Amino acid sequence: MNTALTMKELFDYNQTLAAPLLEQYTYPWEVLPHIGAFIQELGAALPEEEYEKRGENIWIARSATVAPTASVNGPVIIGRNAEIRHCAYIRGNALIGEGAVVGNSTELKNVILFNKVQVPHYNYVGDSILGYKSHMGAGSITSNVKSDKTLVTVKAGDNKIETNLKKMGAILGDNVEVGCGSVLNPGTIVGKNTNIYPLSMVRGYIPAGSIYKKAGEIAEKR
Repeated sequence: MNTALTMKELFDYNQTLAAPLLEQYTYPWEVLPHIGAFIQELGAALPEEEYEKRGENIWIARSATVAPTASVNGPVIIGRNAEIRHCAYIRGNALIGEGAVVGNSTELKNVILFNKVQVPHYNYVGDSILGYKSHMGAGSITSNVKSDKTLVTVKAGDNKIETNLKKMGAILGDNVEVGCGSVLNPGTIVGKNTNIYPLSMVRGYIPAGSIYKKAGEIAEKR
C-alpha cells in the first residue's frame, strides 16, 4: 500500500458531508463511482429546516447563494453558505461543501468539493475530489479522460496503480493551490499543502508540502 495516496493522508474528513462515504474506501479513486448514489441517500436525510429540495435529487442549503443564471442538475447537494455564481454549470453527482465557491462558467460533474473549496473562474472539474480549502486558479482544469481512451493509471514514482476507471480527473489534498491555466491530467493526485505553478501540465503523484514548478522540478516547501 502506498500510504501517501490514501485518503487519510490527503483529507480532513471533518470538512465534508461525504465522510461516511470516504471512510468505506482506502484510495480516493475508489469513491468516484459511488458519489451519485451517496448524494441521493444523504440528501433524503438532510434536515428540512437547513436544506430545501428544489427539484429531483437537488438539495440546496437555505443559506447558500445560487445565481438565477446557474444551471443545477441532480443529484447534487449544495452546502451551507456556498456560492454558485453566474452561469455555473453543475451537471450532476456533485457534493459542494460549506462555504465553497463555484464561479462564472465553471462546470462540475461527479465531484466532491470539501468545505471552503474555490473553483471561481472558468474551471472544469470532473470525476475529481478537491480537499478542504483547495483552490483552482482561473482557467485551470481537470482532464478526466485519456486521449487514447484507455483506463486511467496513477503514477507514483516508478509504480503504476490501475484504477480500472475510464474517467478520473484529479485528487487535490487539503490546502492545495493550483495556478492559473494549469491542466491536471487524468490520474493526478496532489498531496496536501502543495502549490502548482501557473500554466503547469501536471501528471501523476505530487508529494505533500511541495512546490510544483514543472515536470522534474518539484521543490520542498520551507
